[in-house]
Amino acid sequence: MKLNSLPRRDFLTRTLTAGTSVAAITALLQQQLQAADAVAGKVRHSVCKWCYKDISLEAMCLAAKQIGLESIELLDPPDFPTMKKHGLHCAMVSYPTAMSPDGKKIGSIPHGFNRLENHDLLIQAYEPLLKISAEAGFKQVICFSGNRDGMSEEQGLDNCVIGLKRLLPMAEKLGITLVMELLNSKVNHPDYMCDHSAWGVALCEKLGSPHFKLLYDIYHMQIMEGDVIATIRKHHAHFAHYHTGGVPGRAEIDETQELQYPAIIKAIQETGYTGYLGQEFIPARPDKLASLKQAVGICSVG
Repeated sequence: MKLNSLPRRDFLTRTLTAGTSVAAITALLQQQLQAADAVAGKVRHSVCKWCYKDISLEAMCLAAKQIGLESIELLDPPDFPTMKKHGLHCAMVSYPTAMSPDGKKIGSIPHGFNRLENHDLLIQAYEPLLKISAEAGFKQVICFSGNRDGMSEEQGLDNCVIGLKRLLPMAEKLGITLVMELLNSKVNHPDYMCDHSAWGVALCEKLGSPHFKLLYDIYHMQIMEGDVIATIRKHHAHFAHYHTGGVPGRAEIDETQELQYPAIIKAIQETGYTGYLGQEFIPARPDKLASLKQAVGICSVG
């Protein structure tokens, strides 16, 4: 039986009963740890729970630890105790929402910070979430621009600055980073405003705070603008987090799609990035966890 096919505790027990010296046990165990590290690579792996709706969070935590993930993300406060129980991080906390008088879910992807009339409800929704996230030790919270609905790019930028500046003092005090996601408006989110990296970078520059950055979703930006590696190299200082996804179709990130993820991950590493990589593809195969394990292997470069 191969060394790393045994659980570490079983391996140690069997070796001890065989009368092997402590030095030999230590050396062999170190080999096993190095083998595990070689599989994990230099990437800190995370996964978006919503892509596995038929798997409970409890089961997902157990699978994540076996696969080598350190984080499960886009979770809400009721999920935090389960993460703590399993010693896992939440690299990106999900967004809060509040219902407007006319029945809109403010804080969701179409109804974000680019409209002044949303700001009061957004502040009411985000402030308690920032506090709860900070208490849990989870330091990044997602947010959205909202849809254009006829609004100009410039007006959207100005409105987002006004709303986000109301939240940033609390975020800075708590050590939280607000992270706006770049999404495609061509396939998945028609009319979404923050759909190009240049617009998101302009917002970062207007705000001028290290506590506001972007979530560079590789899948979404490949659809909208391509040039992924060059964009990462140019604007990485504004990117707090990365998501994956196969193009086209948002399925597995292997040879069935057009992106070369090992090269992309290497480019991210070369920027000095030390954060998490969130797998956000929707498995098309029956064994979803096998697809997730494959993706972790593909992205474990360096």
